[in-house]
Amino acid sequence: MKVFIRNNFAVLLALLAALLFGLNAPLSKMLLISFPPMYMVSMLYLGAGFGMLFLYIFKKNKNKEANLSKSDAKWAVLMIVLDIVAPFFLMLGLKLSSSASASLLFNFEMVATTLVALIFFKESIGKRLWLAIGLITFASLLLTFDFSENLLISFSLGSLFVLIACVTWGFENNFTRNMSHKDPSQIVILKGFGSGTGALIVFFLTEYKSFTFSLSSTVYALVLGFVSYGLSIFFYVKAQRFLGASRTSAFYAAAPFLGVIFSFILFRETLSIAFSVSFFIMLAGAYLAASEKHEHLHHHELMTHTHKHSHDDLHHLHSQENLTHSHTHTHQEMDHTHVHKPDIHHRHK
Repeated sequence: MKVFIRNNFAVLLALLAALLFGLNAPLSKMLLISFPPMYMVSMLYLGAGFGMLFLYIFKKNKNKEANLSKSDAKWAVLMIVLDIVAPFFLMLGLKLSSSASASLLFNFEMVATTLVALIFFKESIGKRLWLAIGLITFASLLLTFDFSENLLISFSLGSLFVLIACVTWGFENNFTRNMSHKDPSQIVILKGFGSGTGALIVFFLTEYKSFTFSLSSTVYALVLGFVSYGLSIFFYVKAQRFLGASRTSAFYAAAPFLGVIFSFILFRETLSIAFSVSFFIMLAGAYLAASEKHEHLHHHELMTHTHKHSHDDLHHLHSQENLTHSHTHTHQEMDHTHVHKPDIHHRHK
């Protein structure tokens, strides 16, 4: 029962992350009137870094989470680099497409994350998830083209940029997943300052000459970054610990729908036929992905690692204490059957 509650709590964390990130596209589109793309990217990530650093300083019980270590350096560098590239393409896409279409296209991030998890990290993918991938991919392709009243079809460059951002984030999500058993606050702080500083350097090298500074808009961007990047990433990483990369991204697929709602409220954008059809196709795909269940006899290899845990589940049997803490521990080999996700203890083929 406690494992069931824990997994559903992880679902709530993923949905909360989606809600906060859903604010990103419509509010960023408003701020892009004042900012060039790379400056916007840097402020969003720096806002996440400063905000989470402030919370981390005053957080109690820090020792319950495992700290980042040298073994995480490779994944951290890849995470930071891709987190500079992905938002840059997103900002370009927002400039060239409607906020609602860009928000809905974010669903392709789930497809990219799932395929990378399957091909490179061997996460198991069931029939429902495959069907969900097909539906969301088809809907994303619909949104990549503009349909005129004369049934003429033209390619949307803005949609292509958003799709590139989604693929980039698909890789980044999987790299971050490999650190999800460590303190999520530290991951967000590292991501915020690393990606924010890198984006700021790129901005000064490429866009600085045409820039007019606005203190109020900068403050708004920092606050938006703390909410839609900082808190959202924090909850996302926590969810990945229990759900794995592909399943977390499936629940996170609610973010585009929420972004669409926010876009309609802020910009009164009209609905095209292609957009309406894509919306319902993606809704069906997100439902299929979220409702998948996975149970079979599986084998656990001998494993030693460090992360936050308690001893009331089926895997941490090294102590009779029922405390939540973090320390280095060893899992012995075992075979058993239960409903599970590709979390940090179930990444078997």
